[in-house]
Amino acid sequence: MAKKDKAVDAYIAKAADFAKPILIHIRQLVHKACPNVEEKTRWGFPNFDYKNEPICHMAAFKKHCSLGFWKGALIKDLGKTEDKAMGHIGRITTLRDLPSDKKILGYIQQAMKLNEEGIKAPSRIKPAEKKELLIPDYFIKELSKSKKALQAFENFSYSHKKEYVEWITEAKTEETRNKRMATALEWITEGKGRHWKYMRK
Repeated sequence: MAKKDKAVDAYIAKAADFAKPILIHIRQLVHKACPNVEEKTRWGFPNFDYKNEPICHMAAFKKHCSLGFWKGALIKDLGKTEDKAMGHIGRITTLRDLPSDKKILGYIQQAMKLNEEGIKAPSRIKPAEKKELLIPDYFIKELSKSKKALQAFENFSYSHKKEYVEWITEAKTEETRNKRMATALEWITEGKGRHWKYMRK
């Protein structure tokens, strides 16, 4: 029998109105394809396991949802997206953005078979040298006004730093940039990552 996690119910209930039908539909398809699926919550969003290994995961953000497969690189016809959204389908804002039910069921069934056969996801190739993160002078200047903020930022992982830098530099107006900078300094001082709201407490 399928095991449903109350935490996933709560996650869907707290999601934005546009996201609820998307998350519910994905969940239904997973259970249809894999009656013995087990729901778990990892990193603050719903995951679906089979044979004690993850199959796929879904998440809801402010303006889009995502669907990703743990062994996506091994799933035939899954393809790749140039979208920056997490997952393999791209930014999902309505049910129409999803592939057909038949395709999604096929992806899930392939993922199940990989787990049944004990096939592991290919190892990620680590770059020989980490690309240096270019931090704007104005960002460093603002951080330097608070020893606590500067120390917290220096202790962040490369990815956390990058998320903040991209958020600030992608602002289209100076007003927006200043507003984001103020918010960033507040969160950084508290030791929070850029996407702390979506992380499991």
